Parts: sequence; structure tokens; C-alpha cells
Amino acid sequence: MLERIESPQDLRALSHTELRELAEEIRDYLVDSVSRTGGHLGPNLGVVELTLALHRVFDSPHDSIVFDTGHQSYVHKLLTGRRDFSSLRKRGGVSGYPSRAESEHDIVENSHASTALSWAAGIARGHTLRGETDRTTVAIIGDGALTGGMAWEALNQLADCTDRVVIIVNDNGRSYAPTIGGLARRLDGIRTSSAYENFLSWGKRTFSGRGPLRDFTYQTVMHGKRALKGLIGPQGMFEDLGLKYLGPVDGHDLAQVEAALTHAKAFGAPVIVHVLTDKGRGYEPAEQDPADRFHAVGKIHPETGLPIEPSRFGWTSVFADEILAAGSRRDDIVGITAAMLAPVGLQPFADAFPDRVIDVGIAEQHAVTAAAGLAFAGMHPVVAVYATFLNRAFDQLLMDVALHKAGVTFMLDRAGITGDDGASHNGMWDMALLRHVPGLRLAAPRDEPSLRAAFRQALDVDDAPTVVRYPKSSLGEPLPALRSVDDIDVLATYGEKARVVVFGIGSMAATAIEVAAKLAAEGESVLAATATWVHPVPEGLLEVVGEAELVVTVEDGLTDAGVGEEWAEFARLAGRTVSWSHHGVPREFLPHASRVQILEQIGLDSTAVADAVIARLG
Repeated sequence: MLERIESPQDLRALSHTELRELAEEIRDYLVDSVSRTGGHLGPNLGVVELTLALHRVFDSPHDSIVFDTGHQSYVHKLLTGRRDFSSLRKRGGVSGYPSRAESEHDIVENSHASTALSWAAGIARGHTLRGETDRTTVAIIGDGALTGGMAWEALNQLADCTDRVVIIVNDNGRSYAPTIGGLARRLDGIRTSSAYENFLSWGKRTFSGRGPLRDFTYQTVMHGKRALKGLIGPQGMFEDLGLKYLGPVDGHDLAQVEAALTHAKAFGAPVIVHVLTDKGRGYEPAEQDPADRFHAVGKIHPETGLPIEPSRFGWTSVFADEILAAGSRRDDIVGITAAMLAPVGLQPFADAFPDRVIDVGIAEQHAVTAAAGLAFAGMHPVVAVYATFLNRAFDQLLMDVALHKAGVTFMLDRAGITGDDGASHNGMWDMALLRHVPGLRLAAPRDEPSLRAAFRQALDVDDAPTVVRYPKSSLGEPLPALRSVDDIDVLATYGEKARVVVFGIGSMAATAIEVAAKLAAEGESVLAATATWVHPVPEGLLEVVGEAELVVTVEDGLTDAGVGEEWAEFARLAGRTVSWSHHGVPREFLPHASRVQILEQIGLDSTAVADAVIARLG
């Protein structure tokens, strides 16, 4: 069945029975392919019928379809001609998120949540202004992403317009983890309402055994208007904004979903379709997993769902261990997460101190300002977040935390090049941004001991924001210092007097050691060093640089305005006229590939850096 689908138009000729067969085949394909490559399995298993109905009712790309976050777009990719998942999330293969380079059916590439409704509002208004009244804009957003404030800013605008927008709320009660807060309670109340049960009964009576769905029309749907009457517009959460509402609809009943979407399309103005789905639907290991382990997986055994290669002890585990120990010593420590309790390492702390963990939902801006409030009230908040997602709360860090000299610690997981998830997930912006924040102190530990030390030191700062960044990877062997000069750790020396000094920032310290060894093999006298606290500029910098002719910096953040440039400017202002060579990430969006491949591509592997230095030295 799947091989017959070259475009969404091919779906419209299928019977109800054929569509059910196609749905099962898609699920089998997803389990088989994603188990080989890794990827977002659970979210895609849950939207099979919804995506089929979506492409039968709407005419993509004439009608614009926007996926919030985008990790649930695998089925969409299969139905729009991308059936080869053998290199999913690998260089040259299909992206794990929508990609304009892949297909005209993909619109939004950014994999940050809660943005789809704003995109839809803009696209729909553009169509209206151009007189394109036959085009509908569709946004698919999860209940988890609705916890983000940006989504409600968009709803506020959409409630006051007449543009053709259909908002599909894909409600599975989860984001990365179970959805929390007042929104979750309200949606749960809708799910258990008698109106929903009546709608389900009407759907079963009306559509059971109909066969082909291609005969569904607006008039067909209106035969159920008595059942729909209690469901369109009675839900205060959306109706109070002035938005029409349809649902809840069983997201795994193709007939019901298609009927609801047909009705919504015919409405011709903003309308919300509330669809209930089960994350991991049809794959027993995912359905039975309460911890959402199948939201995103590595390579697994498809029969059992168990990983082929057990996870190695990583940086996140070190933080999890340290904050748990700190919580036992100090009752003022509070953990804050934006809907990612387990991935950022806060789960053990939450298990031990449930009253001292706050999950704000997908709302990084709120998380940071709330942390400033906690600090004012005498607590020491620890905001654990992926480095790429701190971008979303830069203003709050600047104006609410730093301006008010709030003692807040930020733990930036997945800092630097992450690779497989593509441009929006690389944590490459933080150092260039954060070094401009007055009073902020930034640490980039190189190994387990330095990460533990940095976190403990950060907790002792109560008058400024502290940031500790670390990569997405397993931990390597410790890199002990030969000696320390103030805040600089010397890791390797070759020769009596260094002509070249190589600084490796954070996880690039090991690369600096390798570069130094390669230069020494060419007869150069070299010193390799690093610093745990990289901003403000370490006091021992000038002493370690000494009388060197060339100083090399290697960092997995932006070269432009990065740590290396800050250190070089410091040396220049101090009157040290030494040459500098900066190696980092270029100011561009990087395609998805493995971390190793990207480092090679941008010249950040040890061989490329050493060759560049040798060429510089002549």
C-alpha cells in the first residue's frame, strides 16, 4: 500500500478498508525503520490516522500545513514522497524535522515548540491580503506545546480575525513527558465530558461500515449536527477567546477525524479541532512505557524496544548526581525544567524532593523570570535546559535575572554541536550571546571532575547568574591538569618555552591536546591549556600566554564574538601584541549530520586545526 502513495492526492482514491491497511503498514514501517536509525518514534505512531485524514481533506501545498515542533512529521514525509528512511537523521538522508530543502510540502524547519500558531496566523493573513480565499492554513500543535505562552499570544490574535485557519490540537496528554498545569487539567475535563461520549456514539452509528471515505462532504458531516451542537463552541477555554471549537474527536478513527476536518475547513474562519491520540499507538513497548522512553530512541530491538547499545554514563548523569547531593545539603535548592524533567537530569532530584522541582511546561521565558522571583524569595533556583532553548529566554535572563543580580544557576545541556537533530538543536549560540550579559559567569567544564566542581561553585554565587554548559555525549576519560595558573589549567607541554599556546574551551579541551601533539610532531614547542570558567576572562590568561608567538583557541560555539575573540581583545587591551587564531563554528545554520561529521565539515577536528596552525606558522 505505501509504495502506491507518491503524493497526498493518491490517498483520496482509497477505500476505508484500504486506509486502515495503510495505517497499519505505516506503523510497521516506522517501527522497523526507526529502530534501525533512531529517531522520534512515539509521537509519529500516534498521528498516523490524523495525518492521513489531514492530507485527504486539505490540498498541500496549496493549503499550508504547519507542524509545531515537527518531530511528528514522519508520516507526513512518507505521504509526500519520502519513503526512504534508511538514512533518517544522517548526513544526506531525510531530516528528522520538516525541511524546505526536501519538499514543497514542508514549511517550518524550526524544531522549537509553540511557534506553529504564529506561523499560521501570518501565513493565513498573507493569503487573505493577496485575495487567495481558496487557501486554508492548518497548524498542528500538541497539548504540550500549548503550555508555551507564544501559542496563546497567537490564539489571542486569531480569535480576532476571519482568516481561513484550522488549528488541530493533537492531545495525547504528553509533550516529552506528561503535560502538566491548569491546561492539562482543563483538557482532561473535556476528554471525560458527556458531550465527548455522545459524539463518539454518533460517529460509530454514522460512519461504521461506510466503506470509501471519498464521499464525505460538508453535507454528510452536517447530518451529525445534533451531536456536534454540544461540541462546537461550548468549551470555555477556547470559546471565551471567541474561537470556534470542534471536538474532542477520536484521533484514531479515520472517519471521525476526516469528518471533523471537513467541517472545520468549510467554516472558513479560525476554528479549533481537538483530536485525542495515543502516543506510541500500535507498538506495545511504547504503549506500555510510562516514562516516554520511546519519544525519541536510539537504535533498538524492534521486538522488545530495548536499546541495542546501552547508554554510557554521560554529562547529564553527572549533573543529576550533583544536584541530588546538593539538595540533601541545602534546602534552598530548587530545580526548574521546561517540560523535560528526565532528559535534563532532574528526575532523581524530583523523586527525592518533589516539592522543590517546578515543571513550567514548554515555557522557557516564564521559567527564567520565575527563577528570578525564587531567588528574590531566598531560594537558589537551578534552571536545567537544552542550550538551544535558552535562546528563547535571553531577554528574561538579561533583564529579569542579570539586571536584578539574581543568584540563578543555568545548566545548559546539549551545548555545542549536537548534530542529528539539525540546525535548530545545535547549542552553538550560547557563549557568544551570554558573554555580553553584565555580571554573568560562564563555565565550560572539560570532564567529569570539572563539571562537578563548576556546579558546586555556581551554587555559591548568590548575586549574579551563573551558567554551566556541557555537551550531548558520553563522558571521556578525565583530563587532569599538569599545573594550574590562577583559573587556567595547563594540560600538556612540549618544549621548554612555548611558541604556540592552544586553548581548548570545554569539550574541545581534548582536541587542544591532540592539536598540541600534532604540532610537537612537526617540531614546534607547544602548550595546551583550558579554563573551566571562561567568562569573565580568566586571570591567569596573560601569564600562560607568556611570550608565545601564536595563541590558538578552539571552541564549539560561534567563532565570531565567541570566547576566543573575547580573550584576544582582553590581551590586546592589556598591551600583549601576540597573534591569535580562532577556530569555532561559522555563523551559519548547519545541516543534520553526526557531531563528528560536522566537526570535520567546519574544520574543528584536530587534524584540520593543526594543519591550519602549521600553515599560519609557515
